Amino acid sequence: MVHVLERLGQTVDFSRAQTCCGQMHYNSGYQSEALPLMRKFIETFRNAEAVCIPSGSCVAMIREQYPRIAAETGDRKLAAEVNALLPRVYEFTELLVNKLGIEDVGAFYPHRVTYHASCHSLRGLHIGDIPLRLLRNVRGLELVELPEWDQCCGFGGTFAIKNAQTSAAMLADKMKNIISTGAQVCTAGDNSCLMHIFGGLHREQANVKTIHIAEILASTENASIENASTEETSAQKVSTRKGSRA
Repeated sequence: MVHVLERLGQTVDFSRAQTCCGQMHYNSGYQSEALPLMRKFIETFRNAEAVCIPSGSCVAMIREQYPRIAAETGDRKLAAEVNALLPRVYEFTELLVNKLGIEDVGAFYPHRVTYHASCHSLRGLHIGDIPLRLLRNVRGLELVELPEWDQCCGFGGTFAIKNAQTSAAMLADKMKNIISTGAQVCTAGDNSCLMHIFGGLHREQANVKTIHIAEILASTENASIENASTEETSAQKVSTRKGSRA
């Protein structure tokens, strides 16, 4: 993600003060424990021109739940700070297309690729075909449609643990559809989905890689699929700035 943004002339800053957005806590019922994490997020990124996050799941948490958490505290100042920051928080592909107005980032990735739309990006953020528009402009890339592309992979955070059998059945359907495309690579905008899908494909010894879309968009003619893995893409939130320092 950083490679792509810097190639496009953006100034990228990783704040060492950043921590979890609090989604795991909030979704598991530990709402009071999520509050200090939300306060920390606001404090860390208060002055950023834009906050770019390579995870639709995290962005959905911030947009959907932060206003509710702030409202429940009765702290008007906190609620105002949340409302002021939210318009500057973007999912990675959303930032490229909607904020920067760029659909061709100059990438080259000569592989057959299929795209999985994560639930949070599709239903929570409503980013639609933004990732597909970016992928269609990658040179050398053959994009193949994933059957039932809008269906959940079965991960859902703690859902995969609390409802393991249902999760495994959903994953089996997703893997069958991915394999049917003949794609070398399955990409998405959430590492959580990719981790879940990769685990299933690996156990089935399927010859399909899972790669975050940021890695594809960062790829150049010298990139190698053998060197790509879901672990290489940072899940940290970054503040992006063009021009003056935040």
